[in-house]
Amino acid sequence: MITWLGPDDPPESFPPVSRALREPDGLLAAGGDLSPQRLLYAYRQGIFPWYSQGQPILWWSPNPRAVLWPKELHVSRSLAKRLRRGDFTVTSDTAFNRVVDACAEPRAQSDETWITGDMAHAYRQLHRHGYARSIEVWDLDGTLIGGVYGVTLGRVFFGESMFSAARDGSKIALAHLCTMDYHLIDCQLPNEHLFRLGAVLITREAFADHLARWCSDPLSPIAMGSER
Repeated sequence: MITWLGPDDPPESFPPVSRALREPDGLLAAGGDLSPQRLLYAYRQGIFPWYSQGQPILWWSPNPRAVLWPKELHVSRSLAKRLRRGDFTVTSDTAFNRVVDACAEPRAQSDETWITGDMAHAYRQLHRHGYARSIEVWDLDGTLIGGVYGVTLGRVFFGESMFSAARDGSKIALAHLCTMDYHLIDCQLPNEHLFRLGAVLITREAFADHLARWCSDPLSPIAMGSER
């Protein structure tokens, strides 16, 4: 049975992640709110929100967990060639809102999006506080062609979503993210696309150990750029 949270319950009201359901995998709690305090506490425990419009807020901690070690990113020959060609520019934290909006657009395989208006607002709040960031990829004519955004705590980047508006847009953003000073990129849920890029599965317990070690490891403060 999952735990129900009230909007006024303190952020630390989550049950231990070991109590997450096996089916559906990782469902731990429902309710609460998307305040910065609750989100930051949740991420430090390996918990993230994921729900659809019309549902209560659902909180998850799946086992196993999909992660990417930045140094083990798999760069295909075609992507390596594109990176060498350099017919794009990459920025950080200069168009966070636009990246979130692009990620929230319905995908070809579905008319729905899990990035509800409330979710988008919550991550924009975290960005203003310096706990969420974006990587943007621009065509040489200044068109935004790809990006990734997520929550950043210490040397852990919790990836939330990425998008491509042109070939390799999201892959270029991820490759740039992997050159930054993060020890671990959380991919949350596995899929074949992430596996092709080098993601692997680790146990929930191992993931919690990494968070305890690296979420408090200082990283250079995010220098917020002006929105483009």
